[in-house]
This record gives sequence, C-alpha cells and structure tokens, in this order.
Amino acid sequence: MSDVHSQVLDRVFERMSRAMANHTSRRSFLARVGMALVGGAVLPILPVDRTGRTKEAQAAEFAKTAQTDDPTQCNYWRYCAIDGYMCGCCGGGPSTCPPGTQPSPTSWVGSCINPDDGKTYLLAYRDCCGKDSCARCACLATEGEMPIYRPQLNNDIIWCFGAPSMVYHCSSAALIGEA
Repeated sequence: MSDVHSQVLDRVFERMSRAMANHTSRRSFLARVGMALVGGAVLPILPVDRTGRTKEAQAAEFAKTAQTDDPTQCNYWRYCAIDGYMCGCCGGGPSTCPPGTQPSPTSWVGSCINPDDGKTYLLAYRDCCGKDSCARCACLATEGEMPIYRPQLNNDIIWCFGAPSMVYHCSSAALIGEA
C-alpha cells in the first residue's frame, strides 16, 4: 500500500512542478524565492519604538506617589529624573547648592508632573561641585533618561563640566517652566 501512495504522491508533485515550469521561468522563480528569504530576514531588524508607553507608564507611576512637601525624599515631585544625592539633605535646597559648592554650568533635563496642579514642568538637573560627595539621600530616578550618546538626557554622567572643580557633591532640580 505504501508503494501506491508514493506513486500517487509522485504523480501529483510531478504535475504541479510541470505546470509551474510551464508558467514561470527559473529566473523569476529564483527571484521570488530570494525576495521572500531576504524579506523574511530583514523583518526582525526593523526598528520598533516601544519606549513611548514605557515612559508614559513610568511618569504616571512616579506621579502617583509624588509629593510636594519634603525635598529630602526621593518621591519629591521634582526628582522624577534625578540621579545622585539630594542637595536638600546636604545643606542646600531642591534648586540651590549648599554653601561651599558651585552649580555646574551644564545640566541634564527632565519633565515631571506636579501632583498639586497636574501640570508637567521642565526641570534642569545640575550637579553641585567642589566638595566631596554628600552621601545622604541618594535617589536614582530614570524618568525620560536616554542612553549616553544623548548626554543632555542622561543622568549617569557627572555634570561638573566647566565648574571650578570636577568633584561631585549633590544634585539640584531647578524649575525652568511649564513643559
């Protein structure tokens, strides 16, 4: 019985092959197969932006727990994109450097939602430089952070460029305006 089935199967494939050969050339067949293979190989490397929803979710998550009263806590609303020691714990304020330090002329930026009014504000995060690290109230927030090749939106860099000293002390969050 297996011989009968294999003969029938052979005849079916032979007819299909001959019919296809009568209607297409080898070159067009190979071109179509090649396009299908190349198209299938390229499909997985096409860029897909999956960051938008993640950033929105992170912003919403931070905004749920954000507060406006205590600038020594990591959930203070201005700190959604800060990385370092909070100047509010080191003798300064949320947007001012402690005595004996100088604000860096360079900064990274972030946008945070103020829970009191529900508006989004643009903030400039500046490192205060000139004294050893404060080592109090360390916070790591990554809201809107971009890779190192986008330095204006990366908070892992010591931003004491242009300051009299490259020694990092703490980070401040100056309000620039409504985003």
